[in-house]
Amino acid sequence: MTGHHAGTRSNAGGENGTGATAAADSVEDALDSLRAGEPVLVHDAADREGETDLIYHADSVTPEAVARLRNDAGGLVCVALGHDLAEAFDLPFYTDEVDHPASGDHELGYDERSSFSLTVNHRDTYTGITDNDRSLTIRALGEAASTPGKTDFAEEFRVPGHVHLLKAAPDLVAQREGHTELGVALAEAANLSPAVVVCEMLDDETGEALTPVDARAYADRHGFTYIEGSEILERLG
Repeated sequence: MTGHHAGTRSNAGGENGTGATAAADSVEDALDSLRAGEPVLVHDAADREGETDLIYHADSVTPEAVARLRNDAGGLVCVALGHDLAEAFDLPFYTDEVDHPASGDHELGYDERSSFSLTVNHRDTYTGITDNDRSLTIRALGEAASTPGKTDFAEEFRVPGHVHLLKAAPDLVAQREGHTELGVALAEAANLSPAVVVCEMLDDETGEALTPVDARAYADRHGFTYIEGSEILERLG
């Protein structure tokens, strides 16, 4: 992770005439990127987590993509699943499943609850943590998301594992505005299965989340799409 980079590009208006037009253009760029197997950067909101996540569709996560996620992003590599898909696989919210005092009375500063579900490894992995193993697990989750009726989840995956699963709210961004919902909403709008990888972008120099300015600069350097959560909400909410 390189930290602090100059860059001030904004997708929130200006050249395209109106904020609505700019949001539509930004969302279309993000959808095209996901369809092409490329990552997108999504900043949720300054008054929420205030974080930018690097997001791939699960089908596109190669070992090289896992290396980018851990090296360039640095946060927790998670797979966000649509609510109905998670229900089809009988995946609970983690806090509903664990009977331990520490799982109760959460007071999150950015939301009412966490989206965490179980952690998994594909059964063909060894330790599950290597780039090869995690990409195998993630791509298998993407494949399962495309054909949930043909997938025996417990036969294909084991718990616990090294890939964290997130369970989206039933009504996605109309109900919750986290990266879980923003990412799944983008996948569905792109006509892709509701399974995306999300990973927070962190700054080695500050020890905090990468700022939107630095996240935009990273996107510019690599030719990736950067988009604000508000643009997704305006277009897809």
